[in-house]
Amino acid sequence: MMNLYEIARFLEAHDNYEILTHAYPDGDTLGSGFALCMALQQIGKNARVITTNVPSKFLYLLNGVKQQIFEAETIISTDVAADSLLGSNMGKYIGKVDVCIDHHGSNTFTAKAKFVDKFAAANCEIIYKLLQRMNVRITKEIANCLYTGISTDTGCFRYTNTTAETMRVAASLMDFGCDTAYINKAMFETKSKEKIKLEHAVYNTIKYCADGRCAIIYTTLEMMKSLDVGDDEMEGLASIPRQIEGVLIGITMREKEGGFFKISVRTNGNINASDFCSQFGGGGHPAAAGCTIEGDLKTVRNKLIKAAEKFL
Repeated sequence: MMNLYEIARFLEAHDNYEILTHAYPDGDTLGSGFALCMALQQIGKNARVITTNVPSKFLYLLNGVKQQIFEAETIISTDVAADSLLGSNMGKYIGKVDVCIDHHGSNTFTAKAKFVDKFAAANCEIIYKLLQRMNVRITKEIANCLYTGISTDTGCFRYTNTTAETMRVAASLMDFGCDTAYINKAMFETKSKEKIKLEHAVYNTIKYCADGRCAIIYTTLEMMKSLDVGDDEMEGLASIPRQIEGVLIGITMREKEGGFFKISVRTNGNINASDFCSQFGGGGHPAAAGCTIEGDLKTVRNKLIKAAEKFL
């Protein structure tokens, strides 16, 4: 395990960076990746972010990023907790990652060196502290990236992972010119018509179990096709079942190509989402975790129902 000072010196000593994000790009993995990319470019390094895609609402994170052509020499991962989370990039990069920077206590990612702080509310909180040790100037563009990750991973500072330190970092980013009003509106107050259509369909899938203490929703490939919505609209759906009164475990099932479902679990009270997902080879945080389960809709949902009833 490296500390942040050692990572800072490592980054200063090497060059030609590829920064890996996970296959389900959200505000934290993208914010971490692009903030680190701009920081490295600022100190004279070549760097680029490797991501499956950047959803349209996150395109502002690319402001200030230089497009550079080079042959990669050094590989860094940000907010990637397991090998499988690299998705289609897994075969190319596994075993080649020099440093993994993450905040998931359940991290099993394969890397030559790691820094994992499970107490950080967001990976961007770690990147902020890393950049301080690199003596990087926090520009407005870097601040926007870091604030995006922190605000989205804390539900705009509403989730239980929010700490006093989280708030202090966010306040510092405001001092650096972060456009909090724009980001908060884009992340938490704006929905596309397609997103509204998808949410309407998802509400009709709610199934309760364990005497109403668990709620499960799902999306299928057929649903997504018939509604003509893309993966960009999926973010935020996992919060729906947890918002229901009396629900301790909220589960979102998302069918993927290849005969499996990606499962997102959000919990209330003292129910540990990571422990729940570990039954299926997954993990994450105490209040937010995930896993994958093979099978059709009925089979996977029944497995989750049985697990929830036993867990509660």
